[in-house]
Amino acid sequence: MNETLARLLDLLDLEPIERDIYRGKSHPSVIPRVFGGQVAAQALVAACRTVEDRLPHSLHSYFLRPGDPGAPIVYNVDRIRDGRSFATRRVVAVQHGQPIFHLSASFQTAEEGLTHQEPMPEAPDPETLPTAAEILPQYEDRFVHPAVSERLLDVRRAIDLRYVAEPPFATVGSPREPRSQVWFRTTGALTGVHDDPVVHLCLATYVSDMTLLDSVLLAHGRGGWTVGDVVGASLDHAMWFHRPFRADEWLLYDTDSPTTQGGRGLARGQIWTRDGDLAVSVIQEGVVRVPRTG
Repeated sequence: MNETLARLLDLLDLEPIERDIYRGKSHPSVIPRVFGGQVAAQALVAACRTVEDRLPHSLHSYFLRPGDPGAPIVYNVDRIRDGRSFATRRVVAVQHGQPIFHLSASFQTAEEGLTHQEPMPEAPDPETLPTAAEILPQYEDRFVHPAVSERLLDVRRAIDLRYVAEPPFATVGSPREPRSQVWFRTTGALTGVHDDPVVHLCLATYVSDMTLLDSVLLAHGRGGWTVGDVVGASLDHAMWFHRPFRADEWLLYDTDSPTTQGGRGLARGQIWTRDGDLAVSVIQEGVVRVPRTG
């Protein structure tokens, strides 16, 4: 396991303070706020710490304020309900005395039932696609800050993320179909204490916020915050966990955007295993504003 992946896993290992209260830290950031996927993943970790013998099947969350990457985040968990089959938890993330994020998660005991799913979309094999180290240096001159490329490369030393088609920052000014596909997996195997279903779920939650709004940007030929032609931030984030998966094996993240209006863009995503199982569904609305000039 490389050092960057180890740091990411350490980020998800929250410090217990008191019963149902946990503290998390953040990675340095080139933007003045905490990455939304990190806060969502840490909040889910906190919720999972208070539930036994059940895994989350869904989460619904709101981003309330930008997180400060230089300060710890405190996660307060409320045990809303523990039923025979389902349990519900509410988590509030707090910084500087104010809530910055709110999450509700539902947990279910494993059971058998009816099953069906739609077919997996077509996509080329991930091994045939270029890596971040091969793509990002080509576009360094387009990024709004020199540290952006370095930071994106650092993240991809933990998460191997490969675009099926060119990413938004590569096609600025050329509107395309509002759909994006990426393959992703951790850059090392998850073993020992890290080979836990909760860890796999929380890593997928972390990654789910990395490229979800790409489909919104593609529809308008925008490159996003990396090139400075859009001001964006996540507003809410919802996930449904359907089937087991491993975050250290290739997963296809297929996203699209049905609409954008009023300074907000809606994106939908599905995460598929390489074997064709629909593992996760995702929906997010985000702020998508064109910066004012003059």
